[in-house]
Amino acid sequence: MRRLGHSSPAAALLYQHAADDRDADIARALDAMLGAASGSPDDVPGQDE
Repeated sequence: MRRLGHSSPAAALLYQHAADDRDADIARALDAMLGAASGSPDDVPGQDE
């Protein structure tokens, strides 16, 4: 709720699905960045682009 700037729990619930989707996007981006930094190949089994 705080991260997205919602002023009430009701407002946060309206947009919760968007935050869940965004959290998954952020996790994938961080994983890609860590993979690149460690020299791992970009292709991770089980992940489709």
